[in-house]
Amino acid sequence: MHLHSDVFEIVKNGIKDVEVRVNDEKRRKLNVGDSLVFLKRPLEDEMIRVKVKSLEYYDNFKELVNHYDMKRIYLEGYTKEMYLNEMERFYTEDEQKKYGVVAIIFEKE
Repeated sequence: MHLHSDVFEIVKNGIKDVEVRVNDEKRRKLNVGDSLVFLKRPLEDEMIRVKVKSLEYYDNFKELVNHYDMKRIYLEGYTKEMYLNEMERFYTEDEQKKYGVVAIIFEKE
């Protein structure tokens, strides 16, 4: 999975331990215990390997943000409203309705 450099850094520093995505076909293949690789955008010159600890499913991002401290899922200082606006840049409401969303709780290997 690709992460923007600022988000990559908080994973690297052990602050962020939840990655959130729409639960599309690719994410539906994930299982607890799987290894994931995060690549730092834009150059993909750094990577972090993590292990999936658990998977939690929600209807949409609005439902999901009420379950986590923002620094666990995004950047510290972001409000829930700011985060939701940011996620809408990547995933449409139609995609959220079609797939739902998944919180991938992980630990660094």
